[in-house]
Amino acid sequence: MQQTDIHQFLKQYFLANNCTIVTETPSYMTVQLTIDLDKELMNRPFYWHYIEKTGGKPAPASLTFITDPAFDDSSLQGERIHFGSPRLHQIFASTQKFGGFIHLYEQVASQTTNHQPLHPWLGLNVKVSYKCDRKKDELLSLGLNLINGRIVEEFQPIMVKQKLSPKIPDYCFTLSPLVKPKSGIFRLISYIKQHIESQPLDWAEKAHERWYEDLALLDHFYETAEELPESYTTEKLALQELYEPTISVNVINGGLFYLSESTMQKDFLHTRKFA
Repeated sequence: MQQTDIHQFLKQYFLANNCTIVTETPSYMTVQLTIDLDKELMNRPFYWHYIEKTGGKPAPASLTFITDPAFDDSSLQGERIHFGSPRLHQIFASTQKFGGFIHLYEQVASQTTNHQPLHPWLGLNVKVSYKCDRKKDELLSLGLNLINGRIVEEFQPIMVKQKLSPKIPDYCFTLSPLVKPKSGIFRLISYIKQHIESQPLDWAEKAHERWYEDLALLDHFYETAEELPESYTTEKLALQELYEPTISVNVINGGLFYLSESTMQKDFLHTRKFA
């Protein structure tokens, strides 16, 4: 998932939490929050305490998110949101809190009484963080077909376009998965590991270079000391904590999605596929 996919992630998050998308362009969106999401995101407990005590009419806030880094319009007041921004991390945490795992069915419009099969997919959204003295976050949205084991990328942007509901539609039935969800999660984890291993290592190599340079300066500072003080060990460990490259993977959310054959053929046609 790339920077442009943050837009789709935000849209799905707010729609799933019953918010209204007031205005939307490819570069930004304005969202009317519900009372629950205002309390979750806006950090104004005194306002809500006053409203609840006095019985006043609640007025949840609206937010404008600018998701296109190149967008430049001084007349629009909004938050620029990107990987690493505090607001995006706040929404990630909220997603885990409100809905870590969902179970949805595509709402297929049936013209006949012929029963239509829905195929089970396991979807997983994860954040991969590459950290040293600098940090880079990457979002991966993966879907695994639980019948044939096919994995596709960019799964969530496709799901955003579908009409989904917790209720199975009339004249539809679900196919039993050949790959159990637990096994499917392990398959996706394996793919994520392969993806990480395929990434360039220059960021880690450069971090090691900066680490060794600072270690050399530290050693030079203490080279005249007859005995190394405790502060030397403390500072050396601090440099290790700062520069040592680490990679962490955090699951944002996931779900089971039952999709029609036509959606699979149409919307997954141009996605990357893996066995």
